Amino acid sequence: MIWNEKAECMSRDEMISLQNKRLKETVKHVYDNVPFYRKKMQAKGIEPEDIKSIEDLPLLPFTTKDDLRDNYPFGLFAVPKKDIVRIHASSGTTGKATVVGYTREDLEIWNECTARCLTMAGVGAEDIIQVAYGYGLFTGGLGAHGGAEKIGAMVVPMSTGNTKKLTTMMVDFGVTAIACTPSYLLHIAETLESEGEIDKIKLKYAICGAEPWTVNMRKQIESRLHINAFDIYGLSEISGPGVACDCIEHNGLHVCEDHFLPEIIDKDTLLPLPDGKTGELVFTTITKKGLPLIRYRTKDLTDITHEKCNCNRTSARISKFCGRTDDMLIIRGVNVFPSQIEAAITELKEVTPHYLMIIDRVNNLDTLEVQLELNKAFNSDEIKAIENINKKATVAIQQAIGLAVKVKLVEPNSLQRSMGKAVHVIDNRKID
Repeated sequence: MIWNEKAECMSRDEMISLQNKRLKETVKHVYDNVPFYRKKMQAKGIEPEDIKSIEDLPLLPFTTKDDLRDNYPFGLFAVPKKDIVRIHASSGTTGKATVVGYTREDLEIWNECTARCLTMAGVGAEDIIQVAYGYGLFTGGLGAHGGAEKIGAMVVPMSTGNTKKLTTMMVDFGVTAIACTPSYLLHIAETLESEGEIDKIKLKYAICGAEPWTVNMRKQIESRLHINAFDIYGLSEISGPGVACDCIEHNGLHVCEDHFLPEIIDKDTLLPLPDGKTGELVFTTITKKGLPLIRYRTKDLTDITHEKCNCNRTSARISKFCGRTDDMLIIRGVNVFPSQIEAAITELKEVTPHYLMIIDRVNNLDTLEVQLELNKAFNSDEIKAIENINKKATVAIQQAIGLAVKVKLVEPNSLQRSMGKAVHVIDNRKID
């Protein structure tokens, strides 16, 4: 049974009618209870009654991560603190943490959305799922955990920090599903391979998110672990994992749009874009009570379609992300996304998908070095063989990004592995 099939398969007219109702309720809720939004709307001459449908979204102000930081910690909450039952927050590594508060109803909706995504990936009540996202203020661990419990699966709250223990439990418990970052799952695959335990696992599904990954990486994960891997999307400001997930068709991520209203805007003009056009993803939460957000700019670049999927779901689908406006690197005037590097190297059998971009500035000229890890099967001491691999990788990357690059091949397993979000960029231009 598809989790909450009615929400995922309702007609477009039914969905729009529901969104219209919930948007109007949300706008009034924030206007009445959040001074920040009331001031913003008044500055634009907007009253709640002016918002009659989703067609009026462009009338409303945007919200950014800086707005959450400027109102740290609880300035954007729309209910009294006594009604908030849980807090999550970003790490705050680039500034003050962004703090998100949840009411009991918010948590129930979050669990439902995550359960919907897990079910979309094939996970059911009979499954045993390891949650290998970090628990705590980060939304990944508890978000996936709540959704898995909602569908009745047996949850192993593994978190991160001990890969050997994870693989031992995976084998001993007969784990059938795992939720973690894709880069960490590749590390898990390497560990299982080195221990000769790939054939001992019963894993069937992986639900990966929290960092961008390519189609080629998904295929590699599926091939090495003999599983189906799915892309789950979320962000702490909106709710966490469960905002969207891809189905077995792998043709876009289905948005839980009865709770999260998506838009695509031109990142420069900020005007709405039609289906099929790439732009910045914007969300308006239309059921959250604790911290509802109006037109939150995610900085993720994608496009959207409202066409029915071959899986029979009618919910809007966003394409796999092609980058982020804030992750974009400008090197010698060329826009470069790390995902372009990943897409290029996952086509090469001679190297692993692990990489590190190092950007320097020498004599006022930007330089880019990409460190790639040799695949064990192709590890060779022959200079000619190494030169051929280096040349092949250099050509692939330069064609992908349109920029000259220095490729450095390093030993297998020498690049640092991450159990959370992988670090792929060292930009020394920002260091004084």
